[in-house]
Amino acid sequence: MGDTLEFNEIYQEVKGSWNDGRLRFSKQNVVYKSSKTGKVDSIPAGELNLAQWRRVCLGHGIKLSTSGGHVYKYDGFRDTDFEKISEFFKANYKLELTEKDMCVKGWNWGTAKFSGPLLSFDINDNTAFEIPLSNVSQCATGKNEVTLEFHQNDDTEVSLMEVRFYVPPSQADERQDPVEAFAQNVLSKADVIQATGDAVCIFKELQCLTPRGRYDIRIYPTFLHLHGKTFDYKIPYTTVLRLFLLPHKDQRQMFFVISLDPPIKQGQTRYHFLILLFSKEEDISLTLNMSEEDVERRFEGKLSKNMSGSLYEMVSRVMKALVNRKITVPGNFQGHSGAQCITCSYKASSGLLYPLERGFIYVHKPPVHLRFEEISCVNFARGTTTTRSFDFEIETKQGNQYTFSSIEREEYGKLFDFVNAKKLNIKNRGFKEGMKGKIDEYSDSDDDQHDAYLERMKAEGKIREEGNDSDDSDSGSDESFNPGEEDDDIAEEYDSKASASNSSDEGDESEDESAKKKKAKKAKVVKEKKEKKPRKEKKKQKDTGGPKRPMSAYMLWLNSSRERIKSENPGISITEISKKAGEMWRQLGKDEKEEWEGKAGEAKRQYDKAKKEYNESGGGSSSVSKKDSRKSGGKKEEKKRKSAGGDKDRERGGGNESFKSKEFIETSEESSSDSDHKSKSKRKKESDEEEEAVSTPASSEEESD
Repeated sequence: MGDTLEFNEIYQEVKGSWNDGRLRFSKQNVVYKSSKTGKVDSIPAGELNLAQWRRVCLGHGIKLSTSGGHVYKYDGFRDTDFEKISEFFKANYKLELTEKDMCVKGWNWGTAKFSGPLLSFDINDNTAFEIPLSNVSQCATGKNEVTLEFHQNDDTEVSLMEVRFYVPPSQADERQDPVEAFAQNVLSKADVIQATGDAVCIFKELQCLTPRGRYDIRIYPTFLHLHGKTFDYKIPYTTVLRLFLLPHKDQRQMFFVISLDPPIKQGQTRYHFLILLFSKEEDISLTLNMSEEDVERRFEGKLSKNMSGSLYEMVSRVMKALVNRKITVPGNFQGHSGAQCITCSYKASSGLLYPLERGFIYVHKPPVHLRFEEISCVNFARGTTTTRSFDFEIETKQGNQYTFSSIEREEYGKLFDFVNAKKLNIKNRGFKEGMKGKIDEYSDSDDDQHDAYLERMKAEGKIREEGNDSDDSDSGSDESFNPGEEDDDIAEEYDSKASASNSSDEGDESEDESAKKKKAKKAKVVKEKKEKKPRKEKKKQKDTGGPKRPMSAYMLWLNSSRERIKSENPGISITEISKKAGEMWRQLGKDEKEEWEGKAGEAKRQYDKAKKEYNESGGGSSSVSKKDSRKSGGKKEEKKRKSAGGDKDRERGGGNESFKSKEFIETSEESSSDSDHKSKSKRKKESDEEEEAVSTPASSEEESD
């Protein structure tokens, strides 16, 4: 038999909920570690005085009692484990593992026994059930009844709310009421918070992030009292799991985090973490409400009656002494900016992620603490909105996933090295080289460190570029723009001689001015279009008839090794082949790589020779000239269509001097006829007057005669 015995999936009952963990028996102690909280219970071997083997709901269980009055119960053993555990106890603990039967009659009448922190209900000297008195939250008495109320656990689907005991009146001892005696035994071990006596010390108006607000914190010997304007919270020290002291990124503030299990409640909200924010510059002088002898006897030099210093140091020092737990601080990690944390976002809220020596903690909304032992793997993913950041994903063994997004890409190298040093499982191993290449202004990775993930991203980028080129070529064929040719059309359109019309000189001048303005405006448009011309002329035409480019050394090796990889890994997918090939290529020796690089160099020389012969034969220019001829032909046809349209417009009178609209013709004919009629009548009138003038003297002479 070895020095230790270890058992997995051993369960411990915590307030009505079964929490699994690992149990180890060694010569020195018994250690149980919870998988849910990571809390460790260590029982020295010398303190064990009772060990019982019992049949329970989850198979078989062990009940251990210590000389200090503590009781520990662990369930989940198999029937075959009894012999080896019994022999181990006899050999190392000098303790016999006795078998104890439980009563399953279902009777409700028996004897209540108080043994340490347990209340056991026995029927015929066999235990029917046991109640841990630490789970009792309230004890009320009646005439002949005692009612026990229990703390609730959010992790349980069904919870025990209360139990009532009927206590018959006793005839033996009339001086003491049996109901009151029963209640006193319960309250002596129950977890009932009663604020009796004075607080050890009080911290006024501390800024609390969760729950949010400013609270007075009163430190009592057994619990912590948060007193705010709206809510009050009482936190027993037994519910405190861990203490964290974390520096803010601005180096001017400090976070003090208290991890709680079970959490404090406010309605339906559960607070698993109590987070306080302090300024480093804030100092305090503290005096404990205890005598110096009591302080020395209780805290053993950890605290003194009069203390002074930074506020966050005083709070953390007092909490450490009362809770009797270590304070966790960040380790050796330093980010790109020199801070011990990383700025990121979690669930649409920005916060700080602290890589610790044994886990990660995120503050503050919502706070998250992840231990390395409960992490299944981590993943570095591309940012969803921009390439300047990346996401850090953590997947736990329970299947939960936590994504910390919007991390600056400069932090990638530090975080990757930290995760790698802690030997955490990384999903995409090839991503490091890809990110580094991206950071170094998209420089290519070395052939010796082939990255299948990066190669896949490059291939997708080429496909997108080809798609964009095809779209540009299609859109460019719709309209061919040639500023020089359009200048001729513009000149023909505006070369009219407006001065030849029948309108007045003022009208001629105004038309000349408007034509000049139009010409200037049109010239401006043509100038803007000329700026776009070089970009379209830079477009490279693809030569489909030329020799194909040679493959790299890696691609030549991959083509020859692909079938071998498939045969060695049946059923492997295409992406997995690329990953496997990348790993094999990196593991190849220098001599083997030189062989393939030599083949790649030979293929490159043959390609250069074939390309030169192809260009000398005019193969590259012929295809381009055909495309140019097709384009020029299209431009000439378009020009003809435009010029024909312009001639028709000029025939309609767009700028021709002989053009007259219908209305102008009608009005001009009417005006000319009116003027002719007036001139004729005027001439007729004048002739009549002359005749009258000639005839008048003659008549007068006749009269005189």
